[in-house]
Amino acid sequence: MAELAFEDFTPGRVFDLGRITVDRDEMIAFARRFDPQPFHLDEQAGKESIFGQLAASGWYTCGLWMRAYVDHVLSRAVALGSPGGEEISWPAPVFAGDLLAASLEILGARRSRSRPELGLVTLGARMYRGDTPVFRATFTGMFGVRTA
Repeated sequence: MAELAFEDFTPGRVFDLGRITVDRDEMIAFARRFDPQPFHLDEQAGKESIFGQLAASGWYTCGLWMRAYVDHVLSRAVALGSPGGEEISWPAPVFAGDLLAASLEILGARRSRSRPELGLVTLGARMYRGDTPVFRATFTGMFGVRTA
């Protein structure tokens, strides 16, 4: 039995998704496979870029947040997927060795009109390096309800 259902995702609630240390080898392996831009792959190219050093792909950063979300929330929830989102941004670069703090804020929630066994939750994904935001996204999660 899942611990979290739609009723637990109340607006204003914040879930701490833990801390993540960015692994250089994993960061480069991801870039090599999915985002092979020079400043994600090569130290010198990173130094010569606007980042000033080897920088993580934003999609890798997104993946780090997603893993924390699965580990701390979705694995404990009646999760039914997501129809998509409205926003994604990487306001500051991420570098190897960075310690990132991930969180999830519940921005809104409503029962589906057409499927009352389903709740639609507006979610705010956030990740910071210290006080600096490095990842933001807003999207909808679908969760099963406890009571029909």
